[in-house]
Amino acid sequence: MNKLKQFFLLASLAIFTNAGFAQMEKTVMVGGAAMYPSKNIIQNAVNSKDHTTLVAAVKAADLVETLQGAGPFTVFAPTNEAFNALPAGTVDNLVKPENKKKLTGILTYHVVSGNVSSKELAKMIKEGNGMATLTTVSGGTLTAMMKGSKIVLKDASGGMAMVTIKDVNQSNGVIHVIDHVLLP
Repeated sequence: MNKLKQFFLLASLAIFTNAGFAQMEKTVMVGGAAMYPSKNIIQNAVNSKDHTTLVAAVKAADLVETLQGAGPFTVFAPTNEAFNALPAGTVDNLVKPENKKKLTGILTYHVVSGNVSSKELAKMIKEGNGMATLTTVSGGTLTAMMKGSKIVLKDASGGMAMVTIKDVNQSNGVIHVIDHVLLP
């Protein structure tokens, strides 16, 4: 009986310790789900109901393994609504196997090497007299600027995306949620 009590005591302690650890993590809610800094970009993104299109596109482009890697990566993550704002049929066309190269180019245009927080990005913008140029992993550039207290990104096509949720920390980088798809 004593060993049984010890077992339950240890099991309870383990459960409460794990629950306490999860509560100590500074999570951010994205798409109705908590994003845990101890998880990688993919482990968190798959739980966001606002990023199902992005996750499907990442899978179609075979970028899952890359975004689960060590990084660090800064990902500007368009929402489903952002993808829905593209012309009708665009996403369905991009996820076709024959368009994998183009899809990969668009997705990697949303990724910058390193862990760039919103505070660091705002500092870069200030030091750049209102603009900062970011080189994406696809080799393209994004121009970051401020609109009031919000960070806005301008793509090579002149399109604009606003950061709507900033500093979603991951074990291998950071995600900033954006409201439009960026195009190289």
